Amino acid sequence: MDRSSEIAAFLRTRRARVSPESAGLPADGRARRVPGLRREEAARLAGVSTEYYTRLEQGRAAHPSPEVVDALARALRLDAAEREHLTNLLARPGARRAPVNPQRVRQGLHLMFQTLDTVPAFVIGRRTDVLASNHLARAVLTDFEAVPVPRRNLARYYLLDPEARERTVNWEQIAAETVAMLRLEAGRCPQDRRLADLIGELTLNSPEFSTWWNDHRVLRRSHGTLHYRHSLVGDLHFSYESLQPPGDDNQTLCVYIPEPGSATAEPLRILSSWATRTTPAGRPASPGT
Repeated sequence: MDRSSEIAAFLRTRRARVSPESAGLPADGRARRVPGLRREEAARLAGVSTEYYTRLEQGRAAHPSPEVVDALARALRLDAAEREHLTNLLARPGARRAPVNPQRVRQGLHLMFQTLDTVPAFVIGRRTDVLASNHLARAVLTDFEAVPVPRRNLARYYLLDPEARERTVNWEQIAAETVAMLRLEAGRCPQDRRLADLIGELTLNSPEFSTWWNDHRVLRRSHGTLHYRHSLVGDLHFSYESLQPPGDDNQTLCVYIPEPGSATAEPLRILSSWATRTTPAGRPASPGT
C-alpha cells in the first residue's frame, strides 16, 4: 500500500460520513461540493489548524502525537477498529514490520480447540488464513483440510468459492465484513507480500471486492449472527464469538454457537455424525501453517 494515498482516502471517506449538523456545526450558507465535513471543519473539531490537517490528510505531516490521533478519532467519530487503523496508518514506517515467520497454533490452544467437538470452531491468523478447523467447521463451511495449506483462507473462501455464496444466506454482509477485516490487516502489516498477493487475487477474480475494498471500511469482528443453508440438513443459525488468546493478537478463535433447544441443534447433530463418518478416522484439526 502507498501510505500517503491510504491516509488520504481513509480520512476523506471518514469525514464524508459526518454531517455538519450531527457535529453541531452551524450552517454557513455555502454550497457543499462533497458530502460530510470540509477539511477546515474536521480540523476545527479536532483542535488543529486547517494547514496541519491538510498536510496530515495528504500524508505529509510528521508522525502526529497520540493526543492528535485521539482528537481526530473523536472528531471523525471513529469506532475502535477505525481508531486502530488510523493509528497504524500514521505510525512510523519502521514500526510496522512485515510478518516473517509462519504461524502455528500453540499447543495449549490446540488442545483446548480439540475439545470443541459439538460446535463449529476454527482459528484464523494473519490475512484471515485458516490455521486450524474442526470437523463441524469443515462441514458447515468447507473442508479446509482438503485445500493446500497456502490457500486455506477465509476471505478467499467467501469471495471466490461459489459454494460460499450458496451456503451463506447473508453472504453479501459476511463477505463485505471479511474485506473490512483484510483492510484492517493491511494497515497493520502494509509490507506483507502474501497479503498483497491475496488482495491482488481477490481484485482480479471477485466482482465485488474492489467496491468493498475502496470504501476503506475496517472491522475487527468479535461477535454476531450467521445463517447458513446446508444441502444435507437445511438452515443453520448461529451466534458467533471471536476470541483472541492472551499473548497472541495475531490469532483468533472463532466459535459458532446454536441457541440451546433451537431448530439448529438437531440438524447440527446430524451433520456432526455425517461429518465424522466421512472424515478419515482420527484426522485431527491442523495445528497451523
